[in-house]
Parts: sequence; structure tokens; C-alpha cells
Amino acid sequence: MYKEDSRNMTEDNITSNGSFPAFPHTSTVTAILITAYSVAFAGGGIGSIAMSFVLVKMNTLSVTTTAIINLVVVHGLLLLTVPFRLHYYIKKEWIFKMPFCKMVSAMVHIHMYLTFLFYVITLVIRWLIFFQWKDKVEFYRKLHAIAASAAVWVAVIIFLVPVFSVEYGRSGRYDDKTCFKFHKELQQDSVKGLNYTVIVAVACITCVLLGLQIFILVKVARKFSFFLWSHQEFWAQVKNLIFICVIMVCFLPYHLFRAYYIQHVNDYSQLESYNEVFLSLTSLSCLDLLSFVLSGSRLFKQKVCVLRSRLTCC
Repeated sequence: MYKEDSRNMTEDNITSNGSFPAFPHTSTVTAILITAYSVAFAGGGIGSIAMSFVLVKMNTLSVTTTAIINLVVVHGLLLLTVPFRLHYYIKKEWIFKMPFCKMVSAMVHIHMYLTFLFYVITLVIRWLIFFQWKDKVEFYRKLHAIAASAAVWVAVIIFLVPVFSVEYGRSGRYDDKTCFKFHKELQQDSVKGLNYTVIVAVACITCVLLGLQIFILVKVARKFSFFLWSHQEFWAQVKNLIFICVIMVCFLPYHLFRAYYIQHVNDYSQLESYNEVFLSLTSLSCLDLLSFVLSGSRLFKQKVCVLRSRLTCC
């Protein structure tokens, strides 16, 4: 596969005068990137709009509601940068200067880790209520909810944005017409250490979340065995499972591949393209809001119940 990708890249990138343009991806990788970000842009946009209407009817003092509102915001910020990525992958040339490239590139990572954070917060709160350690977890006033959200975003602006804007792409010289190629940063031991720490943390937290959710689903299944599909508690746990599935499908593969990529980034030229493909999968987490809306709809639940009844009859 590596030989085929190298051959395709050579055929696609040779120009009429025999020179090689800066665009690093093969036609196959480019098609995958365009498809992934296009699906994320369309599905994420529809999901964000649909969830906005749902949030109007929800309790704004709830901590989980506040987390979902912030999730809509962070998805929206990522979706604003997606058209620039698509323009680059289609035209194969970056025309928006390097500082904006750093911002667009950083937004994918900021989106991924903020989404992961809001998922964990939402799951922990839901589990506290499930185990009856808390009847409900709410802010006393709307101002407190706004202050908590503002604190998160201020922390991002103060700590993450300067790091990405100043340190990101500082170790090497990069072509202004090429974007999202900052692999030279991985030559620093501090950057490698930070990456490995994040990879281990994400993997461990994901395993803990999955284990707890399986335990809860088994407990719910035993409690409501015959009325499971029509019980509200079951569907609440299904929504929790959606969070974990998004983490496992969108976030975990990128981090696992990242561990290999850091070690062999200078060995194979196409590893950088594969890293971009795995990174593009993280943008598909924008589809979570659409899945939440669909899983909570009455029509979806009715169809599941009808399907279950037919299977039982058979």
C-alpha cells in the first residue's frame, strides 16, 4: 500500500516542468479528507441547529445542559474553519497565510480536547444522578452557568491559544503555500513527552468510561428486563453510550496511531498523510448532536419498539 501511495503521489504531483509542488497528499488521501470534512460540516451544521431548538426547552440551570451548550459552541467554531480546509484540499494550495493556517490547524485539536472534556463532565454528572449520589446537579443561578462556561473559554484563550499561535510551527521553516505540516515540532523531546502523556491519559480515561457504562447498562437491563426498550432510563444510558462510542470511533484511533506516528514520522513520507486522515476522523464527532436529537425522538423509539416486537414474534 505504501508503494502504491508513493507512486500515486508521484504521478499526481509532478508538474509540466518536472518540479514537485508543496501539496503532500495523494489523490486517494485527498478524497478521504474532503469526504470526512464535508460530512462533518453538513451533519454537524444540521445537528447544531437541531440541538439549538432542543436546548431552548431544556433546563438552563442544569450542568449537563450547560455542557451541551458549550459543545454546540465548540462544534460551531470548528465548522467555521472547515471551509478553509476544504478549499486547501481542493485547490491544493494554501492562500490564507501561515498565521491563519496555524489557527485553523489548532482549532481541530482544541475542538477535540474540549469535546472530550465536555463528554467526561456530562457522563460523570449523569452517573452521579444514576447512582443517586445526587438528585440533580444544577447551578443556583443562570449567572453561575455563564460564569462556569466563561471560565473554561478564558482558560482556553489564555493557555491554549498562545501556545498554538506562538510555539506551533516554530521549530522549522514551512512553505506559506502548504498548510497543516508541522511534523518538525515532534523532534523536540518536550513535544514528544507531552504527546505521549496525552495519549496515555485519553486511552486510560476511555477504558474507564467504557467499563463503567457497560456496568450500568447491565444493571439497567437486569432491573427493567421486560420493559427495557420502553423505559426512559434505558434511553438515557443509550445517550451516554453515544458519547463513549464517539470517543472510541473518532478520538481513540487518532491517539493510538499518533503513538506510532511520533516514532516513525521521519521514516515514511506518507505517515504524515495518514496522520491527517486519522485527524479528520475527529471532526466527525460533530455528528454527535445529530445522533442525540435522533435517539431522543419519539419516532426513533417507536421504530425500535416495532422492530423489537417483530423480532420477538419471529
